[in-house]
This record gives sequence, C-alpha cells and structure tokens, in this order.
Amino acid sequence: MLNILIRWLAALLLVMATYNPTSVNFVRWALSDGVSLPLVALAGIVLLIAYVIFLRATFRSIGAVGIILVGALVAAIVWVLIDFGIINLDNPGVLTWVGLIALSFILGIGLSWSLVRRRLSGQVDMDDIDE
Repeated sequence: MLNILIRWLAALLLVMATYNPTSVNFVRWALSDGVSLPLVALAGIVLLIAYVIFLRATFRSIGAVGIILVGALVAAIVWVLIDFGIINLDNPGVLTWVGLIALSFILGIGLSWSLVRRRLSGQVDMDDIDE
C-alpha cells in the first residue's frame, strides 16, 4: 500500500509542480519577468520527461479504456462529494484543485496498476522487451 501511495504522491507532485492555483508552479514561474530562459527550458524539459514516463506507464498498464474508466470513477466520486456538500464549487480555484487531484489519481493508478493486479490475482506482470 505504501508503494501505491508513493506513486500517487509522485504523480500529485508532478501535476502540482506544473500548474496549480497558487503562485508556486512552473507555468507562473516561466511567465514571470526576469526569469532565465535557459532555466525555463531546462525545467520544462525535466517536466516533459516526467510526463512522458508517467503517461507511457499509464497507457501501457491500463490503456485508454482504463484511463476513461478511472476518470469516470473519479468524476463519480467528485459528483457524490459535491452532492453531499463536501466540495463547494462557488470558488473557481476549488474546481482547479479537484481537476489536478483527479489527474494525479489517474496517473497514480496507471503507475501502480501492476502492483494492484498482482495483489488481487497473485500473477506477476512481465513487460514486453522491444529489441
């Protein structure tokens, strides 16, 4: 369970580092005055590499259908939380936070799916080796 939590936190960190409603994120930093363009390029490339790794792992483990299903599950959970009054959408920043956390759940589940499947079925996955 700890491995799954670590993977989700890594996905959350990636998503939040890229953009969030606060002023501490890559997008606002890159668009601010006086920032070194080479540093922006370096940070952008590091984020791009991380997204490629996360998205590739997610598509390989759960595929497009899995991503849609996890997205539908997260949307249904958010809907229930809104219906029970736990999430209030009067503040536009709340919707942004909900979307970012939802995206991190999709990426986190994609990264962790082989661990979940192994625990549920007892079967070990082997990745295809391209040669």
